[in-house]
Amino acid sequence: MGADRLPEVLDATYECLTRYGVRRTTMDDIASTMGVSRSAVYQYVRNKDDAFQRLAARLHERALERARRAAAARDVPYSERVRGVLAAKLDLALRLAGDSPHTAELLDEKDRRFGSLCATFGADLRGLLVGVFTEAGTADGVGAAEAADVCLALVVGLEDVPGARRLLAPAADALVSGLLGEERR
Repeated sequence: MGADRLPEVLDATYECLTRYGVRRTTMDDIASTMGVSRSAVYQYVRNKDDAFQRLAARLHERALERARRAAAARDVPYSERVRGVLAAKLDLALRLAGDSPHTAELLDEKDRRFGSLCATFGADLRGLLVGVFTEAGTADGVGAAEAADVCLALVVGLEDVPGARRLLAPAADALVSGLLGEERR
């Protein structure tokens, strides 16, 4: 296999995850999905756990990059920047929950393989939101970190609600309006 096949390994790992889950997926399953030998897969990942950790890292990093772009978009209103960060988190959760009952395992902060990755992702999102709220200013009595925590709690609450993507914009806009200082709305 060429040096550029790691993305294919991770795509195959995701496909196996959707079918079998983490525990039931084998390296043979990943290799078979790719149409290569098991030894070929070992050129890119050490073992099954490594494949799943790299997959989870890729998914979280893509969502985090989207959130970073939203937070850094200085040419849009603060509420839209916050909403963009929250949408990155919500879309990741909804995608993983929607693809298969097994894929949500990649979001489990208590899982030994993914827990620290998930916690870091959450902390990074919180940091982006704190930055936006610090820049914007918050309402009296509300700190930037508190505002970030409230917004993240909104997303967690929406993850299990039908129509969550549709509800995010009005819910986030109303919430952010109350969290921003009067002059920043």
